[in-house]
Amino acid sequence: MTLPLQADPEVIAEGVNLVWVFVATFLVFFMHAGFGMLESGQVRSKNVANQLTKNVLTWGIGVVAYFVVGAGVSVAIAALTTGSGLSGVFAHLDAGSTGWANLLFGAAFSMVAASIVSGAVAERAQLGGYLVFTVFVGALIYPVATGLTWGGGFLSQLGFADFAGGAIVHMVGGICGLVAAYVVGPRIGRFDDDGSSNVIPGHSLPYAVLGTLILAFGWYGFNVGTAVSVFQVNEAGELALADYAYAGRVAINTALVMGAGSIGAALVGYVRGGKVDPLMTANGLLAGLVSVCSIAAVASWRGTLVVGLIAGIQVVLVFDLLERVGIDDVCAVFPVHGSAGLLSALAYPFVNTTSAFSVTQLGIQVVGVVVLAAWAAGATLAVYGVLKLLGRARVDREEELEGLDASEHGIETYPEFGGSVVDESGPRGPPGGMPTADGGEVTDDD
Repeated sequence: MTLPLQADPEVIAEGVNLVWVFVATFLVFFMHAGFGMLESGQVRSKNVANQLTKNVLTWGIGVVAYFVVGAGVSVAIAALTTGSGLSGVFAHLDAGSTGWANLLFGAAFSMVAASIVSGAVAERAQLGGYLVFTVFVGALIYPVATGLTWGGGFLSQLGFADFAGGAIVHMVGGICGLVAAYVVGPRIGRFDDDGSSNVIPGHSLPYAVLGTLILAFGWYGFNVGTAVSVFQVNEAGELALADYAYAGRVAINTALVMGAGSIGAALVGYVRGGKVDPLMTANGLLAGLVSVCSIAAVASWRGTLVVGLIAGIQVVLVFDLLERVGIDDVCAVFPVHGSAGLLSALAYPFVNTTSAFSVTQLGIQVVGVVVLAAWAAGATLAVYGVLKLLGRARVDREEELEGLDASEHGIETYPEFGGSVVDESGPRGPPGGMPTADGGEVTDDD
């Protein structure tokens, strides 16, 4: 007689949950490809390699800082703000396979916050100074924010709600970028002496749009992935859906909000000038995705559409405001991440379908965003302020005019188009024998 296959429900639940955590983590990691394309497309050709290098090293340096220090800081902050003990602060270093899987998911979120900053200070920030700041984001700035909230700190105890990090990840990252851009100062030629602004086009709109769509794809891991538990074992010892019970709501809200955000930004451009701005439309899509992060698990699709439309509209208006006050936010990181993340957190009590509107909850959300914003702004001002005093925040004028690819890396990304020396009697290549980005040399035969 053949006996039926017996399986431990606990083992099945843990196995499926781990697989889903890994899938979501890898999707969030792939967002870094999106950041790389989006940001490199919005800088000039002379700065492309520098921007891509920042994207690569943001993960390389930031994830180490988060694992070795940051995850422990998050636990410590939660303990210190709730009066609990500090034992086990660095227990994650020996957490084992399951613990490390969940830790990696948190690390991927941390590096999203760090990557946001690189787009704000593009084309003039020193690579070394930026990487120092990235260490602080991974080891301190982001971990403090998570310790106060998701880690169980005092904002969590207060009742602050932020499902997938509209404020904790995006608003914090956007404010870091805004303050860093202010301290570093605008690019040469971005503003005239009278304060009027000049447009400095990026070198590739296709790169920027492709990066936008890659980010949107990865965002499903960011939002739906936050529903980390697929199965749970109920009191009867049977498998039952856990967080995945509301995953469909999160997924449809994520899909709809990017549409609403792109429509909102496109409408502003059309109403104001009779034309749709492709880059701002892409930024509106991203702002919509940010705006749903705090509310994805509780909002109705109708509420999501309203919030996303507002997010898309505000991208253009906030970017214009930054121009008027003389802040050069190259990749619009504050309108896309900062103000849209703020909108997401504050929208929570208005669109929450699980309970009636609560003034008390709104007050809690306000307290939460004020605390997180003050922390992000103060920490960034301190770190980049010191870097500026040490002469490590910004490249000098000659290096900026030459381009950061040459001054910081000694290469030319597009030697065929970027001012290469042409000699009819022999090889042609970048000025001064500078190598190309692939380590080769351009000749007349190419």
